Amino acid sequence: MPELRLDPLQTALLVIDLQQGIVKNPTHPHSATTVVANTQKLLRAARSAGATVILVHVGGAEDGRDRLDPLADEPRRPIPPGTDYAELVPELEQAPGDLVILKRQWGAFYGTDLELQLRRRGLRTLILCGIATEYGVESTARDAYERGFDQILVADAMSALGPQVHEHCLTRIFPRLGRVRDTAAVLAALTV
Repeated sequence: MPELRLDPLQTALLVIDLQQGIVKNPTHPHSATTVVANTQKLLRAARSAGATVILVHVGGAEDGRDRLDPLADEPRRPIPPGTDYAELVPELEQAPGDLVILKRQWGAFYGTDLELQLRRRGLRTLILCGIATEYGVESTARDAYERGFDQILVADAMSALGPQVHEHCLTRIFPRLGRVRDTAAVLAALTV
């Protein structure tokens, strides 16, 4: 595997759905606590290196009418009204320069200004982490690939809601969309 090299000024760290209502779920193979801890390390290194930090969370209107709702065998669960479900976890230590993207579906591109913000800032490389590997992270990674962004998918800074799904994404899907690395490799590339 070739050494990872990053230009922080052309790099964005996308943190997907590390929010109150999602980190409470059981995750596989890494606990939400582990994912948040590894993401904290990435955030500190990215900010220190001058990379752009983008915190993505899913939410919307209490009645849910601003979210996609096609017919499905397993329809989406509604966001519990009047809760802190969509609030980012405090461990992310949101900083004034961080961009925050509110999405209303799995992927962070559709219906948001994410692509516009990336292009205006000249960002070409995206580092992705978060929960869940098979929903928010994978959907965002697929959309980023189709828009021509280079990607690094941080294997131990994401986790899935279902067993065995994480490994499937890491071995079958993500290698076709970008480069799969662990937190240590990304930290080394950000601190060079």
